[in-house]
Amino acid sequence: MSEPFQQDSSEVFSSSLFDIASDVLYERFRKFKRKDEQCQAFVKRVITSRLFKIIMISTISVNAFFMVLWTDYKIRYRLFRLFEISEMVFVAIYTSEFSMKVYVDPINYWKDGYNLLDVVIIIIIFIPYVLHEVKGKHFRYLNITDGIQSLRILKLITYSQAIRTLITAMGQIVYIVASVLILFFILLYIFAILGFYLFGVLERGDMNNWGSLDTIFFTLFSLATVEGWTDMQTQLEKHNFIVSRAFTIIFILLASFIFLSVFVGVIIMPTEVSLKKFEQDLMLEKHMEEKMQMILKQQQEEMNRWMPIQKTETVDKNLSELMENLKKSRRDTDPMVLSDFATSLLFIDIYLSILDKQDTTVKQLQELYCKTMHMLGLMLKDLPQKKKSESLEKIDEK
Repeated sequence: MSEPFQQDSSEVFSSSLFDIASDVLYERFRKFKRKDEQCQAFVKRVITSRLFKIIMISTISVNAFFMVLWTDYKIRYRLFRLFEISEMVFVAIYTSEFSMKVYVDPINYWKDGYNLLDVVIIIIIFIPYVLHEVKGKHFRYLNITDGIQSLRILKLITYSQAIRTLITAMGQIVYIVASVLILFFILLYIFAILGFYLFGVLERGDMNNWGSLDTIFFTLFSLATVEGWTDMQTQLEKHNFIVSRAFTIIFILLASFIFLSVFVGVIIMPTEVSLKKFEQDLMLEKHMEEKMQMILKQQQEEMNRWMPIQKTETVDKNLSELMENLKKSRRDTDPMVLSDFATSLLFIDIYLSILDKQDTTVKQLQELYCKTMHMLGLMLKDLPQKKKSESLEKIDEK
């Protein structure tokens, strides 16, 4: 009893040590201050821009179209050089995208599942080149690695919010789908054993469809999809099986009209809910953007109304009167958009207040500096007199 307990405690201790070490390492890298913050910010703006997303989506789509053309031997022979050059361009774009994302955030990049999917796709892209160099162009399984290059189209998931919503919905119902599949397999198992003993008799049975469990499972799956079930039923009736009709009808009712309908319903309902939520989020985002634009427009109109372009000598007086009018024109509950500083009344008020306090602070510092210099001057004047008095006292003592 002590050995299992000791093993479990050691595993818990080692896992806790690993977690502590990873947390410490993450905190150390997080506090590390980069020296290329401006370049990092520029690259981040590039990869998060709408133009970059359009370029990547277009690249992935064109790459998928070229892979379809590659399957035609005549087109491949005619445009072989074009396909080679385009493949180099596609690989360069994918590698640059990966490098830019890792450069912007080398720590949090690996925490996103979609980024890990991109890493797997990058590895798959380079597998044929590695095998070509190591094993040669006539390697036996090189065609398989070329075939799995079709997974490149999965990079569209990263740039499509709708596809990510569907994947999230599918992930939420994995447990329910697995339960339905297990129940469906149990149904197949029961009817497979029953069908083997009913119709797999050696003397007068249908050995082609009911002779072994692997063929029986395939036959039952065909019955569940209601594909060619009349031909199978005709073959059973040729062997004079009385219970074949009851067997076929009961299995089709249970498998096709119940389990498959439940399976489809389990998938469709959460997906529908996720799509509705996605549409609501889009509408809310659009509404918030329209509201922000309306507020900005209102602020700009107020600024244009209260701040006419004047070139007079009494700028300070006009500015103070303008600020008082601006403060009176808006209530505390009115919304403000601080993203546009040029039209934000709150920003103007705070900025001018900070300038006043800054001027006051600078004036106080100047006064303190003058007082300090005056005190130092007085100390320097008194220093020679003290030295003379000390020398006279020494002479008198002698």
